[in-house]
Amino acid sequence: MKIQIGNTMISSKGKPYFIADIAANHDGSLERAFHLIELAKEAGADVAKFQNFKAKKIVSRNGFDTMERLSHQAAWKKSVFEVYEDASVSDDWTERLKEKCREVGIEYMTSPYDFEAIDLADPYVNAYKIGSGDITWIEIIEYMAKKGKPVLLATGASSMEDVKRAYEAIRKYNNQIVLMQCNTNYTASIENFHCINLNVLNTYKELFPECVLGLSDHTFGHTTVLGALALGARVFEKHFTDDNLRVGPDHKFAMNPITFKEMVDQANLLYEAMGDGVKTIEKNEVESAVVQRRSLYFVRDMKQGEMVKKEDLFPLRPIKSDGIPPYEVDRLVGKKLKVDVKKDTHIRWEDVENAEGK
Repeated sequence: MKIQIGNTMISSKGKPYFIADIAANHDGSLERAFHLIELAKEAGADVAKFQNFKAKKIVSRNGFDTMERLSHQAAWKKSVFEVYEDASVSDDWTERLKEKCREVGIEYMTSPYDFEAIDLADPYVNAYKIGSGDITWIEIIEYMAKKGKPVLLATGASSMEDVKRAYEAIRKYNNQIVLMQCNTNYTASIENFHCINLNVLNTYKELFPECVLGLSDHTFGHTTVLGALALGARVFEKHFTDDNLRVGPDHKFAMNPITFKEMVDQANLLYEAMGDGVKTIEKNEVESAVVQRRSLYFVRDMKQGEMVKKEDLFPLRPIKSDGIPPYEVDRLVGKKLKVDVKKDTHIRWEDVENAEGK
Protein backbone atom coordinates (compact mmCIF):
# COMPACT_ATOMS: atom_id res chain seq x y z
CA MET A 1 0.00 0.00 0.00
CA LYS A 2 1.21 3.48 -0.87
CA ILE A 3 -0.21 6.92 -0.23
CA GLN A 4 1.11 10.32 -1.20
CA ILE A 5 1.06 13.35 1.09
CA GLY A 6 2.31 16.43 -0.70
CA ASN A 7 5.53 15.48 -2.44
CA THR A 8 6.21 12.47 -0.22
CA MET A 9 5.28 8.90 -1.06
CA ILE A 10 4.63 6.82 2.04
CA SER A 11 4.47 3.03 1.86
CA SER A 12 4.32 0.09 4.22
CA LYS A 13 7.98 -0.64 3.49
CA GLY A 14 9.17 2.90 2.91
CA LYS A 15 11.05 5.35 5.08
CA PRO A 16 9.52 6.58 8.34
CA TYR A 17 7.43 9.75 8.17
CA PHE A 18 7.40 12.08 11.19
CA ILE A 19 4.65 14.42 12.33
CA ALA A 20 5.47 17.09 14.91
CA ASP A 21 2.12 17.82 16.53
CA ILE A 22 2.45 21.41 17.70
CA ALA A 23 -1.25 21.35 18.64
CA ALA A 24 -1.82 23.76 21.55
CA ASN A 25 1.86 24.39 22.22
CA HIS A 26 1.75 27.68 20.33
CA ASP A 27 0.23 29.03 23.60
CA GLY A 28 -1.94 31.45 21.66
CA SER A 29 0.92 33.17 19.83
CA LEU A 30 1.20 33.06 16.05
CA GLU A 31 4.85 34.09 16.22
CA ARG A 32 5.49 31.24 18.62
CA ALA A 33 3.70 28.88 16.21
CA PHE A 34 6.04 30.08 13.44
CA HIS A 35 9.05 29.45 15.68
CA LEU A 36 7.89 25.92 16.47
CA ILE A 37 7.45 25.21 12.76
CA GLU A 38 11.07 26.21 12.20
CA LEU A 39 12.25 24.07 15.11
CA ALA A 40 10.22 21.09 13.89
CA LYS A 41 11.88 21.29 10.49
CA GLU A 42 15.33 21.50 12.07
CA ALA A 43 14.52 18.48 14.24
CA GLY A 44 13.77 16.35 11.17
CA ALA A 45 9.98 16.42 11.11
CA ASP A 46 8.21 15.93 7.78
CA VAL A 47 5.03 17.61 9.03
CA ALA A 48 4.12 20.45 11.37
CA LYS A 49 0.60 19.71 12.57
CA PHE A 50 -1.94 21.91 14.31
CA GLN A 51 -5.51 21.51 15.51
CA ASN A 52 -8.49 23.51 14.30
CA PHE A 53 -11.36 23.81 16.74
CA LYS A 54 -13.54 26.26 18.60
CA ALA A 55 -14.08 25.51 22.28
CA LYS A 56 -17.87 25.67 22.02
CA LYS A 57 -17.83 23.08 19.22
CA ILE A 58 -15.63 20.53 20.98
CA VAL A 59 -16.41 20.67 24.72
CA SER A 60 -19.44 21.36 26.88
CA ARG A 61 -18.70 23.96 29.54
CA ASN A 62 -21.49 22.60 31.75
CA GLY A 63 -20.53 19.00 31.05
CA PHE A 64 -17.02 19.44 32.41
CA ASP A 65 -17.95 21.90 35.16
CA THR A 66 -20.38 19.38 36.66
CA MET A 67 -18.01 16.42 36.80
CA GLU A 68 -14.83 15.54 38.64
CA ARG A 69 -11.59 16.37 36.81
CA LEU A 70 -10.08 13.21 35.36
CA SER A 71 -6.69 12.07 34.09
CA HIS A 72 -4.32 14.83 32.97
CA GLN A 73 -7.05 17.47 33.27
CA ALA A 74 -6.98 17.15 37.05
CA ALA A 75 -3.80 19.28 37.11
CA TRP A 76 -5.20 22.12 34.99
CA LYS A 77 -5.54 25.46 36.78
CA LYS A 78 -8.25 26.79 34.48
CA SER A 79 -11.55 25.18 33.60
CA VAL A 80 -11.54 22.69 30.75
CA PHE A 81 -13.59 25.09 28.61
CA GLU A 82 -11.10 27.90 29.21
CA VAL A 83 -8.13 25.69 28.35
CA TYR A 84 -9.76 24.81 25.04
CA GLU A 85 -10.56 28.46 24.41
CA ASP A 86 -6.91 29.37 24.95
CA ALA A 87 -5.79 26.59 22.60
CA SER A 88 -8.21 27.52 19.81
CA VAL A 89 -6.62 28.68 16.58
CA SER A 90 -8.03 31.74 14.90
CA ASP A 91 -9.39 31.08 11.42
CA ASP A 92 -7.03 33.62 9.89
CA TRP A 93 -4.03 31.65 11.18
CA THR A 94 -4.57 28.78 8.75
CA GLU A 95 -3.34 30.44 5.58
CA ARG A 96 -0.42 32.03 7.42
CA LEU A 97 0.63 28.75 9.04
CA LYS A 98 0.46 27.05 5.65
CA GLU A 99 2.58 29.79 4.10
CA LYS A 100 5.14 29.52 6.90
CA CYS A 101 5.35 25.76 6.38
CA ARG A 102 5.85 26.29 2.65
CA GLU A 103 8.59 28.81 3.36
CA VAL A 104 10.37 26.44 5.77
CA GLY A 105 9.92 23.37 3.57
CA ILE A 106 7.71 21.25 5.78
CA GLU A 107 4.24 19.81 5.23
CA TYR A 108 1.33 21.61 6.89
CA MET A 109 -1.36 19.46 8.48
CA THR A 110 -4.18 19.88 10.96
CA SER A 111 -6.82 17.92 12.87
CA PRO A 112 -10.12 19.70 12.25
CA TYR A 113 -12.77 19.02 14.89
CA ASP A 114 -15.95 20.27 13.23
CA PHE A 115 -17.40 20.53 9.73
CA GLU A 116 -16.59 24.20 9.29
CA ALA A 117 -13.00 23.56 10.35
CA ILE A 118 -12.69 20.84 7.70
CA ASP A 119 -13.93 23.18 4.99
CA LEU A 120 -11.63 25.94 6.22
CA ALA A 121 -8.58 23.67 6.17
CA ASP A 122 -9.30 21.89 2.90
CA PRO A 123 -7.57 24.35 0.52
CA TYR A 124 -4.42 24.20 2.64
CA VAL A 125 -3.92 20.53 3.54
CA ASN A 126 -2.85 17.45 1.59
CA ALA A 127 -4.11 15.03 4.25
CA TYR A 128 -6.36 14.96 7.29
CA LYS A 129 -5.76 13.61 10.79
CA ILE A 130 -8.70 12.33 12.85
CA GLY A 131 -8.02 12.49 16.57
CA SER A 132 -8.83 9.43 18.67
CA GLY A 133 -11.62 11.27 20.50
CA ASP A 134 -13.67 11.52 17.29
CA ILE A 135 -13.46 7.85 16.33
CA THR A 136 -17.14 7.32 17.21
CA TRP A 137 -18.38 10.40 15.30
CA ILE A 138 -18.96 8.64 12.00
CA GLU A 139 -20.64 11.60 10.34
CA ILE A 140 -17.56 13.80 10.57
CA ILE A 141 -15.27 10.91 9.62
CA GLU A 142 -17.25 10.37 6.43
CA TYR A 143 -17.30 14.11 5.73
CA MET A 144 -13.51 14.18 5.94
CA ALA A 145 -13.11 11.01 3.86
CA LYS A 146 -15.23 12.49 1.07
CA LYS A 147 -12.61 15.20 0.55
CA GLY A 148 -10.58 12.54 -1.26
CA LYS A 149 -7.32 13.17 0.58
CA PRO A 150 -5.33 10.71 2.73
CA VAL A 151 -6.87 10.22 6.16
CA LEU A 152 -4.80 9.47 9.26
CA LEU A 153 -6.95 7.76 11.90
CA ALA A 154 -5.73 7.60 15.49
CA THR A 155 -7.26 4.77 17.51
CA GLY A 156 -6.56 5.61 21.15
CA ALA A 157 -9.08 4.70 23.89
CA SER A 158 -10.93 2.56 21.34
CA SER A 159 -12.19 -0.99 21.04
CA MET A 160 -11.66 -3.05 17.91
CA GLU A 161 -15.33 -2.52 17.11
CA ASP A 162 -14.73 1.24 17.20
CA VAL A 163 -11.74 0.88 14.89
CA LYS A 164 -13.58 -1.30 12.39
CA ARG A 165 -16.58 1.03 12.33
CA ALA A 166 -14.46 4.11 11.68
CA TYR A 167 -12.22 2.33 9.18
CA GLU A 168 -15.16 1.12 7.13
CA ALA A 169 -16.68 4.61 7.22
CA ILE A 170 -13.53 5.97 5.57
CA ARG A 171 -13.28 3.06 3.12
CA LYS A 172 -16.74 3.80 1.73
CA TYR A 173 -15.30 6.94 0.15
CA ASN A 174 -11.54 6.76 0.37
CA ASN A 175 -8.88 4.03 0.43
CA GLN A 176 -5.96 6.29 1.39
CA ILE A 177 -5.75 5.43 5.07
CA VAL A 178 -3.04 5.54 7.72
CA LEU A 179 -4.24 3.50 10.70
CA MET A 180 -2.43 4.59 13.84
CA GLN A 181 -2.16 2.67 17.09
CA CYS A 182 -2.45 5.06 20.01
CA ASN A 183 -2.77 5.06 23.78
CA THR A 184 -4.66 8.18 24.83
CA ASN A 185 -3.09 9.12 28.13
CA TYR A 186 -1.37 12.47 28.53
CA THR A 187 0.16 12.05 32.00
CA ALA A 188 3.69 11.16 30.78
CA SER A 189 3.73 8.39 33.42
CA ILE A 190 6.25 5.59 32.99
CA GLU A 191 3.34 3.24 33.62
CA ASN A 192 1.93 4.18 30.21
CA PHE A 193 4.42 1.82 28.59
CA HIS A 194 2.37 -1.04 30.01
CA CYS A 195 -0.62 0.16 28.01
CA ILE A 196 0.73 1.22 24.62
CA ASN A 197 0.24 -2.34 23.29
CA LEU A 198 2.34 -2.07 20.15
CA ASN A 199 1.43 -5.60 19.10
CA VAL A 200 -1.96 -4.21 18.07
CA LEU A 201 -0.05 -3.19 14.94
CA ASN A 202 0.30 -6.88 14.08
CA THR A 203 -3.46 -7.25 14.43
CA TYR A 204 -4.04 -4.21 12.22
CA LYS A 205 -1.66 -5.64 9.65
CA GLU A 206 -3.78 -8.79 9.41
CA LEU A 207 -7.20 -7.14 9.53
CA PHE A 208 -6.48 -4.07 7.40
CA PRO A 209 -3.82 -5.03 4.84
CA GLU A 210 -4.84 -2.19 2.51
CA CYS A 211 -3.61 0.60 4.77
CA VAL A 212 -0.34 2.11 5.95
CA LEU A 213 0.31 1.65 9.68
CA GLY A 214 1.30 4.38 12.08
CA LEU A 215 1.72 5.35 15.72
CA SER A 216 0.29 8.41 17.43
CA ASP A 217 2.19 8.42 20.68
CA HIS A 218 2.22 10.19 24.03
CA THR A 219 4.77 8.09 25.93
CA PHE A 220 8.04 9.54 27.14
CA GLY A 221 11.00 9.30 24.75
CA HIS A 222 11.02 7.31 21.53
CA THR A 223 11.23 3.66 22.58
CA THR A 224 7.74 2.98 21.30
CA VAL A 225 8.51 4.59 17.95
CA LEU A 226 11.41 2.22 17.38
CA GLY A 227 9.28 -0.74 18.39
CA ALA A 228 6.42 0.32 16.13
CA LEU A 229 8.80 0.81 13.21
CA ALA A 230 10.08 -2.73 13.64
CA LEU A 231 6.47 -3.97 13.60
CA GLY A 232 5.70 -2.20 10.32
CA ALA A 233 4.51 1.29 11.25
CA ARG A 234 5.76 4.06 8.99
CA VAL A 235 3.95 7.22 10.13
CA PHE A 236 4.77 8.61 13.56
CA GLU A 237 3.13 11.47 15.39
CA LYS A 238 4.53 12.99 18.59
CA HIS A 239 3.58 16.25 20.29
CA PHE A 240 6.23 18.93 19.90
CA THR A 241 7.35 21.86 22.04
CA ASP A 242 10.49 23.88 22.61
CA ASP A 243 10.33 23.65 26.40
CA ASN A 244 8.75 20.87 28.46
CA LEU A 245 8.59 23.16 31.50
CA ARG A 246 6.18 25.63 29.90
CA VAL A 247 2.68 25.85 31.34
CA GLY A 248 0.07 24.32 29.07
CA PRO A 249 -1.89 21.11 28.43
CA ASP A 250 0.56 19.49 26.00
CA HIS A 251 4.04 20.65 27.00
CA LYS A 252 4.82 18.07 29.67
CA PHE A 253 4.62 14.94 27.52
CA ALA A 254 5.77 16.51 24.22
CA MET A 255 9.07 15.95 22.46
CA ASN A 256 11.44 18.91 22.28
CA PRO A 257 13.85 19.73 19.43
CA ILE A 258 16.64 17.64 20.95
CA THR A 259 14.58 14.53 21.75
CA PHE A 260 12.65 14.75 18.47
CA LYS A 261 15.90 14.86 16.48
CA GLU A 262 17.23 11.89 18.44
CA MET A 263 14.03 10.00 17.62
CA VAL A 264 14.27 10.78 13.91
CA ASP A 265 17.95 9.82 13.74
CA GLN A 266 17.48 6.57 15.65
CA ALA A 267 14.39 5.58 13.69
CA ASN A 268 16.15 6.19 10.38
CA LEU A 269 19.09 4.09 11.55
CA LEU A 270 16.72 1.30 12.53
CA TYR A 271 14.95 1.57 9.18
CA GLU A 272 18.27 1.15 7.37
CA ALA A 273 19.20 -1.74 9.68
CA MET A 274 15.97 -3.59 8.95
CA GLY A 275 16.91 -4.09 5.29
CA ASP A 276 14.85 -5.92 2.67
CA GLY A 277 14.50 -9.30 4.38
CA VAL A 278 16.57 -11.15 1.77
CA LYS A 279 19.33 -13.15 3.47
CA THR A 280 22.61 -12.80 1.61
CA ILE A 281 26.26 -11.97 2.17
CA GLU A 282 26.00 -8.21 2.48
CA LYS A 283 28.39 -5.89 0.67
CA ASN A 284 30.20 -5.00 3.90
CA GLU A 285 30.69 -8.72 4.72
CA VAL A 286 32.42 -9.82 1.55
CA GLU A 287 35.94 -9.37 2.91
CA SER A 288 34.92 -10.75 6.30
CA ALA A 289 33.64 -13.89 4.61
CA VAL A 290 37.06 -14.43 3.08
CA VAL A 291 38.98 -14.13 6.33
CA GLN A 292 36.42 -15.75 8.65
CA ARG A 293 35.24 -18.71 6.60
CA ARG A 294 37.17 -21.95 6.29
CA SER A 295 38.30 -23.88 3.26
CA LEU A 296 39.97 -27.27 3.01
CA TYR A 297 43.76 -27.36 3.41
CA PHE A 298 46.23 -30.21 2.98
CA VAL A 299 47.70 -31.51 6.23
CA ARG A 300 50.73 -33.08 4.46
CA ASP A 301 52.74 -32.95 1.24
CA MET A 302 51.20 -35.18 -1.41
CA LYS A 303 52.23 -36.42 -4.86
CA GLN A 304 50.46 -36.48 -8.20
CA GLY A 305 48.35 -39.64 -8.51
CA GLU A 306 47.73 -40.09 -4.77
CA MET A 307 44.14 -40.59 -3.73
CA VAL A 308 42.72 -37.96 -1.39
CA LYS A 309 41.45 -39.22 1.96
CA LYS A 310 39.35 -37.27 4.40
CA GLU A 311 42.17 -37.19 6.94
CA ASP A 312 44.43 -35.51 4.34
CA LEU A 313 42.32 -32.37 4.61
CA PHE A 314 41.40 -29.99 7.43
CA PRO A 315 39.24 -26.84 7.32
CA LEU A 316 41.15 -23.62 8.05
CA ARG A 317 40.74 -19.91 7.45
CA PRO A 318 40.84 -18.11 5.02
CA ILE A 319 38.84 -19.25 2.02
CA LYS A 320 40.39 -17.82 -1.15
CA SER A 321 38.42 -17.32 -4.36
CA ASP A 322 39.28 -20.84 -5.58
CA GLY A 323 39.02 -22.48 -2.16
CA ILE A 324 36.60 -25.29 -1.38
CA PRO A 325 34.30 -25.04 1.68
CA PRO A 326 34.24 -27.86 4.26
CA TYR A 327 30.75 -29.07 3.31
CA GLU A 328 32.22 -30.27 -0.05
CA VAL A 329 34.77 -32.63 1.54
CA ASP A 330 32.89 -35.84 0.63
CA ARG A 331 33.04 -34.91 -3.05
CA LEU A 332 36.84 -34.74 -2.85
CA VAL A 333 37.45 -38.00 -1.01
CA GLY A 334 38.61 -40.76 -3.37
CA LYS A 335 39.75 -38.38 -6.09
CA LYS A 336 43.29 -38.63 -7.51
CA LEU A 337 45.57 -35.63 -7.45
CA LYS A 338 46.57 -34.18 -10.82
CA VAL A 339 49.51 -32.25 -9.33
CA ASP A 340 51.97 -32.36 -6.43
CA VAL A 341 50.72 -30.35 -3.45
CA LYS A 342 52.30 -28.88 -0.33
CA LYS A 343 51.19 -29.05 3.28
CA ASP A 344 49.13 -26.00 4.44
CA THR A 345 47.99 -25.08 0.94
CA HIS A 346 44.33 -25.10 0.05
CA ILE A 347 42.89 -27.70 -2.27
CA ARG A 348 41.24 -26.53 -5.52
CA TRP A 349 38.87 -28.37 -7.82
CA GLU A 350 41.49 -28.21 -10.57
CA ASP A 351 43.90 -30.17 -8.34
CA VAL A 352 41.90 -33.41 -8.64
CA GLU A 353 40.71 -35.62 -11.48
CA ASN A 354 37.05 -35.78 -12.51
CA ALA A 355 36.19 -32.78 -10.36
CA GLU A 356 32.48 -31.98 -10.21
CA GLY A 357 32.94 -28.66 -8.47
CA LYS A 358 32.89 -25.22 -9.91
